[in-house]
Amino acid sequence: MNRTDRLYALVEELRAVSPRPRSARWLAHRFEVSTRTVERDISALQGAGVPIWAEPGRTGGYVVDRARTLPPVNLTPAEAVAMAVALHRLGGSPFASAAGAALRKLVAVMPPAAVAEAHRLAGRVHLVGDGPGTPVPAAVADAVAAGRVLRLRYADRDGADSARDVEPLAYLGNATHWYLVAWCRLRDGLRCFRTDRIRSVHPLAEPVTRELRPDDLDLPVDRVRPLTLV
Repeated sequence: MNRTDRLYALVEELRAVSPRPRSARWLAHRFEVSTRTVERDISALQGAGVPIWAEPGRTGGYVVDRARTLPPVNLTPAEAVAMAVALHRLGGSPFASAAGAALRKLVAVMPPAAVAEAHRLAGRVHLVGDGPGTPVPAAVADAVAAGRVLRLRYADRDGADSARDVEPLAYLGNATHWYLVAWCRLRDGLRCFRTDRIRSVHPLAEPVTRELRPDDLDLPVDRVRPLTLV
């Protein structure tokens, strides 16, 4: 998550629980940053006029005046794709049609550039069956969205670690796990990395230049569903 998105997310997190406070430590864990970064972000928001104050004490923390802040009007591209992934799990339920209609309404009010970016990001997600429940590391998600090369430390099925630079191309999800589909420079080939086996992630400045072709994923066509926003 870049700083601009994090600043918006901080305000929304505080709005959601207002008038209860959130501590800097809790927010740091939530957004996967240091407490010092949270404190700098809060200071920047206060300097911009956002009505945030600190409540002292053991159960204290930061509070925002809900009545003097507005919720976001539009989804970001990543938020739209996140909703599409979540709604995919409703397939076959009584609410599948209504959920799809709700997402289309939200996408309809997004700026055209954001819609185009959301479709591009959704095109990098492929789901098998009902979709996964395990999380994807934030640094991996950010790098895939930004199209940046990643330096991974990855553990194989036996627990042996290896370091490798990869070009992230897509996600693949089944009923239990997310996989990062990437071109592995160590193996000089396409590989799927189970995200819960990624020990550490370091995004590099180098952009990804490869594209995933439809026939690159050697999977049964009738079981793989590309993610869509409509």
